[in-house]
Amino acid sequence: MATGSFQGLRVLALESRRATEIAKLIRTYGGEPSVAPALRELPVESNTEALEFAGRLIAGDYDLVIFLTGVGVRRLTDVAASRYDRDAFLSALRRVKIASRGPKVSTVLREMGLSSAVTAPEPCTWRELIRALDAAFGPSLEGLRAAVQEYGAPNPDLLDALTQHHVEWTRVPVYQWALPEDLEPLKNAIRAIVAGQVDVIVFLTGAQINHLFQVAEQMGAIDALCAGMERAVLLSIGPSTTEELKRHGIHPDFEPSHPKMGFLMNEASACAGQLLAAKRSRATALTPAARSTTVIEAQQTPNARQSSAIELMHVISRRMASSDALHSVLGQIVSFIEGLLHCDSCFVYVLEGNQLVLRASKNPHPEVIDHLGMKIGEGITGWVAEHREPVCIDSGALRDPRFQSFKDLPEDSFEAFLSVPILARGRLVGVINVQHRQPHHYTPWEVQTISTIGFLVGAEIEMARLESENNTLSSQLETRKLVERAKGLLQRELGIDEEQAYRMMQKESRQRRKNMREISEAILLSEELRKAAAARENA
Repeated sequence: MATGSFQGLRVLALESRRATEIAKLIRTYGGEPSVAPALRELPVESNTEALEFAGRLIAGDYDLVIFLTGVGVRRLTDVAASRYDRDAFLSALRRVKIASRGPKVSTVLREMGLSSAVTAPEPCTWRELIRALDAAFGPSLEGLRAAVQEYGAPNPDLLDALTQHHVEWTRVPVYQWALPEDLEPLKNAIRAIVAGQVDVIVFLTGAQINHLFQVAEQMGAIDALCAGMERAVLLSIGPSTTEELKRHGIHPDFEPSHPKMGFLMNEASACAGQLLAAKRSRATALTPAARSTTVIEAQQTPNARQSSAIELMHVISRRMASSDALHSVLGQIVSFIEGLLHCDSCFVYVLEGNQLVLRASKNPHPEVIDHLGMKIGEGITGWVAEHREPVCIDSGALRDPRFQSFKDLPEDSFEAFLSVPILARGRLVGVINVQHRQPHHYTPWEVQTISTIGFLVGAEIEMARLESENNTLSSQLETRKLVERAKGLLQRELGIDEEQAYRMMQKESRQRRKNMREISEAILLSEELRKAAAARENA
């Protein structure tokens, strides 16, 4: 039973799949609903990765499978059944450890006759999932071969955390989000927000937020949208959605005690009127003179910008000393650059092997982040990487002979382009690209500042890379020592040669779905227990 009431406030939701249910729920709580779909769910264009996962799972190549959504569980099972026997796929899942991101996923698993060894508690973010994995497995997490079912876009923070726990992870994308085919309802919603015709906005996923801003950018209405949102009450379903809002510089006004739609509507409806009155009172209190002062403050003088740069360097240095995930730090660097140069686009590419991989972007590009790569020497970005020199183009960037277009990046049509290398101790680490939609003159101060940021980011990326390599090498060395000890023990006890002992361990590894380190530890533990029992008998 509804206990609160929106008292006739105009409530906008950006839901797609459950549009009818959301509108009915808003109406139940006394609101006047409007729903503008911001998402369209698409199957991955190619199921190659999901099918490859299914085949490897059946072959016993995984120890842990992490499911992030109930829809993803069902979709992945359907994809697997298109090539493999469905029962064989489910049987393979029963032989591995399963972790689920919350009770909704566990419910779907139970419907399929599967059980979760680990279930993340509310609010069901990647942090709770990692803590649940730690509590369940502890040190035995190290070396596990995990598959991570993704929803919509990769979760770099989760993947970084798994890497820090020395888990060998594989991404398994199952479906992704796209903009609706008909953008007009979403555009009308943006116009209504700008015109002050929306009182409350409900955000249920980060993808909704990204698409709202993406369409607003297409309309040239980013600033107007942000101003309109300052005059509306913003509701966030939970911490993950709140983080995405803050990434866009927006702070929600309300988050429920539990990240569920029922709790959100019940709790928010009781206080939305007061929150709205307070926000609009603050907006009205800003007089024309105060607004002029705000504009003047935004147009910083060179000295003020230099002061901001000093503060920026301090913040980046502090971040380097922290243990934040690499993607998180890169995202903050992009935000700093955006605020510093008021640019329309900012990309960070990271060198991985012989390719520059897009790892961070000002504008939401879930379909290409962590996927788009280019070779050294390819395009302006590749030229900068090859020559390790900045490139400044004030206008007509796409007419530069070094320019190369990528169909997935609308920023390719922008006029101005600044690209600087990311270096660490003379070694290329990546490239930072800054773009403006209209012609823009990049001053020497701007080029120097972005280059300095590149040096700082480069040092952090290099440290993270070396740490990852060292951890991997240490783990491999420790595993090799354990395998050698176990082989020696089998040789002595069974009177066999080294090759026979190794083949015996390989066979056990395949049959028991355990890696060689686990088999080695079991053999050595058995010997220790035997010696302890013999010692007690002789005592």
